[in-house]
Amino acid sequence: MAPNSTLGAMSFSIPQDLVTYLHTIDDFIITRIAPLQASNDNERFFDHRREHSRTDWDHQGLPRDDWEELLAQARNLADEAGFYRFCLPEEFGGKNGSNLWMAVIRMHLARKGLGLFNDLQNEHSVVGNFPDILMVKEFGTEEQKREFIEGRLEGKVAFTFGLTEPNHGSDATHMFTHGVKTTRNGADGWIINGSKMWISGIHRATHCLVFARTNGKPGDAIGITAFFVPKNTPGFTVESYEWTFNMPTDHATLTFTDVFVPDTSILGVVGHGLAIAQTFVHENRLRQAASSLGAAEYCIEESIKYARTRKPFGKELSTNQAVQFPIVELATQAEMLKLLVLKTATEMDGMTQKEIEQNLGDKVSMCNYWGNRLCTEAADRAMQVHG
Repeated sequence: MAPNSTLGAMSFSIPQDLVTYLHTIDDFIITRIAPLQASNDNERFFDHRREHSRTDWDHQGLPRDDWEELLAQARNLADEAGFYRFCLPEEFGGKNGSNLWMAVIRMHLARKGLGLFNDLQNEHSVVGNFPDILMVKEFGTEEQKREFIEGRLEGKVAFTFGLTEPNHGSDATHMFTHGVKTTRNGADGWIINGSKMWISGIHRATHCLVFARTNGKPGDAIGITAFFVPKNTPGFTVESYEWTFNMPTDHATLTFTDVFVPDTSILGVVGHGLAIAQTFVHENRLRQAASSLGAAEYCIEESIKYARTRKPFGKELSTNQAVQFPIVELATQAEMLKLLVLKTATEMDGMTQKEIEQNLGDKVSMCNYWGNRLCTEAADRAMQVHG
């Protein structure tokens, strides 16, 4: 191979300025977030009392108010310190954080374990993830940007993502929810009928971004439109919150019965909503994969530490091959996944949204699939090692 080839110039090192930024985040967590977690018995939200302390069992299993108020305090501290909006453009108070930097930061925080600085159950983090804002910035009108970006950052407005349905998940192009053009009281708009499921955060949201088929046939990529639907619209019903093995829940099932919305509620172009959904999905899934990888690494490290300190019959667990081999396999898989996540994030930073959709969708799916699988396998192995 020629000495001046592009491959020869490749680097697998994390940029030094990013390493320095991680140290800055760590210092902030130690000085500002850790004391808040240690005060007022807030440890109850993170120790063996966690599930009960977080869950309002008498109100559909939703998060308790005091738990969500604590999360808000942590986010406000992070915002004041300049970390919370890191990934946002400077015009919204951010630092134009790249996909690579966000992936590394999310891996780093998840590898620390559970804490007020980062909680994977509800996507809380001192370094916020704002795919919704980036989506509105990319596709929204000026009026929508004022309402859903400025309002979101001021805490006045929030919207959830309504894509998944009771009978349609990854096969979104076959969705049942549909919109029909109409006029009501002199206003041009749409009537929406259908249902959505696993819609997280609707208990706090003011709107749901509902994806509905407006033309074409099931399976067509063209013909799906995105609508901002206010939660208080007649016909918009929160049917239930689905209880899970990890409570509390905020995952709702929604129905829409003759819901009317005006033309101004459309995000982007009629019939081209799927591209909007994929914009949200690609960046968000890669960051979730990075978080899952970090959590897997935490489980692996804790297993190793325990196996080296636990001495049944006077002999360290770590000397047993039945303990060693599964952990080595998990650690190997974690290293390989890390390279794929960082490579994919780096390539995303050099592409437009359309190019990402065309060229990297499969790689993002690989990261997300294996990140989640690896995380659960590492957690299971950690439980086995800990007895």
